[in-house]
This record gives sequence, structure tokens and C-alpha cells, in this order.
Amino acid sequence: MRVLITGGAGFIGSNLAEKLIEINDDVIIIDNFNYAYHPSIKRQNIESFLNRIELIEKPVNCFTLAEDFKRLKPDIVIHLAAYAGVRPSFETPQLYCENNVTDTARLLELSRQSGVKKFIFASSSSVYGANTAPFCEDYLLKPLSPYAASKVAGEALCHAFYHAYGMSVTCLRFFTVYGPRQRPEMAIHKFTRMIDEGREIPVFDGGNSCRDYTYIDDIVDGIIASIQGEGFEIFNLGNGEEVRLTEVITLLEEVLRKKAKIQLLPHQRGDVLSTRACILKAQERLNYFPSVDIEEGITRFVEWYRAN
Repeated sequence: MRVLITGGAGFIGSNLAEKLIEINDDVIIIDNFNYAYHPSIKRQNIESFLNRIELIEKPVNCFTLAEDFKRLKPDIVIHLAAYAGVRPSFETPQLYCENNVTDTARLLELSRQSGVKKFIFASSSSVYGANTAPFCEDYLLKPLSPYAASKVAGEALCHAFYHAYGMSVTCLRFFTVYGPRQRPEMAIHKFTRMIDEGREIPVFDGGNSCRDYTYIDDIVDGIIASIQGEGFEIFNLGNGEEVRLTEVITLLEEVLRKKAKIQLLPHQRGDVLSTRACILKAQERLNYFPSVDIEEGITRFVEWYRAN
């Protein structure tokens, strides 16, 4: 297959691209290497396999992208590119709308015009918002931030293109993905670096928040499994278990062999106390069975952090 990945030089995208190359798929990466975090990090992510992919260095809204679709004729489009983060979205909601909603509509239309066989949209556990965990795919969505709302809108566009044009579309709701190449501002990477450097780590809500931490290898396996199948589907991709933030900090202290200095901070708007995925549908339909628990995942991440 010829697989096009938007945001392919990022955390999830680069790990996915590397895996697809291993199974002999042709991989096309679209990435504009913006300054959401330093572009050199994303370039390093793909350096080891750069000569085995087609790299298109431009934003999704570039008017010449239509020519690239005609030239390359991808079979599968996996749309990972987005402005991420709950808290920053309150400061620039329009930016999140433009990049996460308008760009998704544009990419869906380019895919339709090009006869793409399958479109996969990266959504987020944030869409569940005020619901009570564990979250199931058929829950009424209650987004609490502009970021979460932009992902709900993206899912709605995907359904509209399925209904109107018969496109085969799958939306994947990712739950707190971590592992090698994780973005530097994300909690596990940020806490690892700050503990290692002896700096205070910011801990909200007394560290009582719980998240369904999902290791990158399991997420990649779920994405690849979702390429099969037709029609419109939504799947949770999580680990199926919630872990308290204080436990994550303890594990990092043990693996780093350093004590964390903690700065306690109040609740942040848009945050929820707990997230946990119901993964029964993904297990039944995608044969998705995550295998990396938080202890093993933290150990692997710290090994990567020290090496890099």
C-alpha cells in the first residue's frame, strides 16, 4: 500500500512511519515542521529512515498539495497533523479551529477527489470531556476545551464525508500516548527531564488526576489494524486502565533514581479528573490488545531519554 501520513515527523507519526516501512509499505510524510516544538526534534525523528520515504515539507492547507495527491496517488491517508493540547487551546481557539477543523475538511476533500481507499482521523480522549470513565464510543460527547471541540468537529466532518460520498473513514480516539519521541511538553517527557535536572515539576489537583496511559507501540499497532474495514467507525485506542499521576511520578523517581521536587498547583480549566478507555470494541473488531503496562513503558521511555 501507499500510505500518506500528515504530521508524519511528529511523535506518533514517525513511530507509525517506521513500522509501516518495516512491513514494506510505501510511506509519504507531510509535515510543515512548525514551531509547536523545535523543528530539529521532528527532523531527528525521521532521520534514520528519511531515504526510504517521500517527504512533502508543507502545511496541509498549501494550495499545491492537490498536485502532490495527483502525483503520488495514496491508497491510505492517516491524518495525524493537528494543534494539540487542552490548556493552550484556550489562548488561541481560532488557531485550533483553522488547523484541526478546516484542514481536516480540506484533506478529506483531497482524499475524495483522489480516490483514497481509506481515511483515518486521529481524534482524542478529550472529546469525552465531562463524561464518567470508562469512556465508550457511543457516549454523548461533552468537550470542555477548544481543542476537544475541534476534534469533535473533525469526527463530524469524517462522518459527513462517509454519509455524503461513501468514503471509508475511521476515527481513532487516542488516550494519553507516551513513549520514545514523545513531544517535550507532554507530562511524562517533561517530568522525566525536570526530575533528572533537579527542577520542580508542576503538579495540578494534588496529583490525584488519573489517565489511561497508552504506550506508543500499542497505538501504532491499533492504527495499522484500523486500516482494514469499510464504512464509518470510531474506536478507542487506550490501555484500558487508569493510573494516578502520583504513581507515575513514583515510577519515574524509581527508574531515574532521583527524588522529584513537586510544585502543587490548582485545577486547570479543561482538565478532567479521570480518563479510561473502554476498549472492548477495538478488541473485538481490530484484535487490539495492548501489551505494555505503565511500569514497562516508563522504563523503556527513560532508556530512550537517556540515549537521546
